[in-house]
Amino acid sequence: MLTIDRDDLSGASTQALLALHLKGMHENSPPGAVFALDWSGLKAPGVTVWTARHDGETLGMASLKELGDGSGELKSMRTRPDALRQGIAAALLERVIEEARSRSLTRISLETGSGPAFEPALALYRKRGFVDGGAFGDYEKSAFNQFLHLDLKDA
Repeated sequence: MLTIDRDDLSGASTQALLALHLKGMHENSPPGAVFALDWSGLKAPGVTVWTARHDGETLGMASLKELGDGSGELKSMRTRPDALRQGIAAALLERVIEEARSRSLTRISLETGSGPAFEPALALYRKRGFVDGGAFGDYEKSAFNQFLHLDLKDA
């Protein structure tokens, strides 16, 4: 059975998934275009991490960073390669949306890259109702990155 719970990032399988995520972001992004949070960034105040687990093994992760303006940012979405296409990312995304609503956030935004490595995640976000939009927070638009937003009043 799949469980989704908050995670303190102390487990070996969670740390391995985070390392895989960061490696993938660097391999598929131009220099200076990776904004993925590392371990210390995910442990920062205002960031909550959830992992999806089966039999104690971390199969996926997602996090929500509160931006302080009534909105949040989806960060660190990753599913283990051997667990793809099993609904894990969709379940994690719903958990983040549920939590954002419980915190009375009005919007969830995300920044991601372009290219084949990013297409499956973009398809998931768009299927869930995220729409393309402008840069937010401290991000600046580039030829590589793109921004999506989910208005929680409509979702």
